[in-house]
This record gives sequence, structure tokens and C-alpha cells, in this order.
Amino acid sequence: MHETLSGLVLSVFVVPATVLSDSSLSSNGVSEIPKKLLSFAQNPQVFDWMVGIRRKIHANPELGYEEFETSELIRAELDQMSIEYKHPVGVTGVVGFITQKPPFVAIRADMDALTMQEMVEWVHKSKNAGKMHACGHDAHVAMLLGAAKILKEHEHDLQGTVVLVFQPAEEGGAGAKKMIAGGALEYVSAIFGLHVANQVPIAEVASRPGPFLAGAVFFEATISGKGGHAALPHHEVDQILAASNVIVSLQHLVSREADPLDSQVITVGKFQGGDAFNVIPDSVKIGGTFRAFTTESLMQLKQRIKQVITGQASVHRCLATVNFFEDEKPLSPPTINHKDLHEHFRNVAGDMLGFEKVKDHQRWMGSEDFAYYQEAIPGYFSFLGMADDALGPLPMPHSPYFHINEDALPYGAALHASFAARYLLEFQQEVPLPEREHHDEL
Repeated sequence: MHETLSGLVLSVFVVPATVLSDSSLSSNGVSEIPKKLLSFAQNPQVFDWMVGIRRKIHANPELGYEEFETSELIRAELDQMSIEYKHPVGVTGVVGFITQKPPFVAIRADMDALTMQEMVEWVHKSKNAGKMHACGHDAHVAMLLGAAKILKEHEHDLQGTVVLVFQPAEEGGAGAKKMIAGGALEYVSAIFGLHVANQVPIAEVASRPGPFLAGAVFFEATISGKGGHAALPHHEVDQILAASNVIVSLQHLVSREADPLDSQVITVGKFQGGDAFNVIPDSVKIGGTFRAFTTESLMQLKQRIKQVITGQASVHRCLATVNFFEDEKPLSPPTINHKDLHEHFRNVAGDMLGFEKVKDHQRWMGSEDFAYYQEAIPGYFSFLGMADDALGPLPMPHSPYFHINEDALPYGAALHASFAARYLLEFQQEVPLPEREHHDEL
């Protein structure tokens, strides 16, 4: 297939020597790069190859820091393309390099699945009970590998190095944090990421400069009292009543204490206590998440949530302990898009799809650990549309019925490649060349 694709490049790119390499190109010449890269990604052989990768990963979902077979598949594909890489980074992560010259720009995909039983009946349904790619990370990996294929075919035209970041444990495991600690951003001056979106139309993208996605923290509280017979509540200490008042009081933190212009949310999604109709249990567990668009607001909520839980438990003669999972599920910062990269995003996507297909997206309370990269270097995150009227409504992410419109794969691959290639062409920076040994697994 590699030889066939090499032949395709000559037919798709009429003047491959000047598509990416001539820094003196007119704006019209530069604007053709995204369309040409999309044409390459839409070739049936490239498309079928990406679909095959996505389906293999989907059938074998792996949770955060357990993506061993997914990582092995990625490395095998990079080997086929003769792309150098480092592994392991961040436990199971892979970092690939296309060329070895400054400046450096990164494009990222997450690769972990969710703890969820898939309810979609199709040939490539999850084979791992209780695990499912219900957020599109399988598609993200396939699209980043597609971008790698595009860029590898043009590595001699690239005006720097594209770093391919295949990241584990995005779903609450702070995989991005471990990737950074492992050196994934070494010498990198900017990073781009994207996420499939079920409510954005196919062949459209959506994002915004500045705060885009909320930061998130998880919490769990154990409220303990004295259990006993339901007919004798005056002899017991009722934790369920205490927990119920805790939940109501937590909602007041947003409605009564937060600035109405500072979007925040607290949701309790877990309530566990007792398994009999006529018995007051000894303890109750509640858990949930809180979100905000600034770290300061998250820290304020964290402090007040602990005070409310312990205080309300005390009012009802109970004891409470609160766990914020600082080690297992550390705070995910708000996703804040770098304003200087917003125009780059609009120009690249507009030249590829048409500027009418580049939409402003309202701030969203979902979170993304791509934010860790943005804390370290300039970064930009966007949504890639996959909604199609012909397919009917697509379920929301984190649904057991979630599924991908695979027609979006070429757009994602070409956008990844175009964001990186055009960045290297337009944002030349003097960055020292790292000393890195040839290839491979560390």
C-alpha cells in the first residue's frame, strides 16, 4: 500500500515540490495546501485504511494507562511509514517525529476508552465487556495516523518537525500531564487537537478563542451515622437524610454564591446507601463533579464543597469525609485556546472547508485534559463535525449508544496535517535542534 500511496501523491499534488516548501508563496498558493491535503485524505485507499484502524481499535477498547494493544497498533503503523518515535511515554503513550529540524509543532490524539457496556449492535462491537470507545478516541487515533501518512509523504517539504502525540488516559486520568512529564512537548512551540462532535454538521468545524471548555474536578464523600430499623428513626442517626440535605445545599453554592456571569456547575451523579426498604444503613456515599472556567473558581468550589458536606453532616449528627482524588483523577484545568492561534485555525479550516463552515462555538461545560498542554505552550482545540441528516441524530458522547460517522475521518486527518504544515510555514521560530538518538522504543 505504501508504494501505491506514493504513486497517488504524484497525481493528487500536481506540483508537490512547491506545495509546502516555498515560504515566499502568495497567500493564494498557501491557501491551496489544506484542499490538496484533504484530497489526499479522501482517496478511497487512504479512507479505507483509516476506517480499518478505527474499527480495530473500537473492537478492542482499553482503559486509561492500559492501552497496550492500541499502542502496539500505533507503533506498527508508524513502523510501516518509517516514522521515528519514542515509547513508552506516559506509561503507554507514543510520540512520533516527522523530520528532525526546528521549529517543532505537535498534533495530538487521545486513545483510551470508557468503563461502559456498548449497546450498539454492529460487526465491530466492543469485545471487552464493560469497556467501550464511547467518546470517539478510536477515531482520533485513526485520524492522527492519517495525518501522519499525509505528512510523511511530504516530509521533505515541511519547514520543521511535526510531533505526533498519541496520549493515554484522557478520561480523568490526566494522561496529558504524564505525557508532558515524559518530554512529549520538548522543543514544541504549539500544539493542536480536535474532537469529533455529534451536533456539529459533517465537513464543519467549531471552536472559539479564549476559554472554550470548563475545568473539572471529581469528588466523593462518605457520610456515616448509626444504622437501624426504619420504624425507629429516633434511635438511629440517618445518613440518607443528611446526604439528601448535603445535595440540596451543594446546589446553593452555584445559585447563591457564584457570580452569575461566571459559569459553574455542581452535579452529584452517585448516591449509594442501603439495600433494604426498612433499614437505615450505617453509611452513604455520594459523588460527582464540579466545573468552572477558571482555576480560581474551581479552588473556591472545592473549599466550599468540603465545608458544606462536613457541615451539613454535622448538623444531622453524622460524620463526613471528602475525597477529591488528587492522585487518581487530578484537577483538569479549563481548556483555553490561544488567541494568536485562533486566526490560524480559521484560515486553515476556512481554506479547506469554506469559511462559512467554520463556526463559533459557545463555551461548553465539558472538560478536556488537552488543557494541560495549553498550560505549557500555546495550544488550540476544536470540534470536528460528523452530524448528517441522512444518518439521523447521533447520540451524545459517553452514551452506550454512541457511534461515529466515519465520513468525518478524512476531514480530521487533513485538518491535523494542515494545521501543522501551515504552522511551520507561517510561524517560523528559532528553536535549538534537540539531540535525539535514532528511533525507537525506549
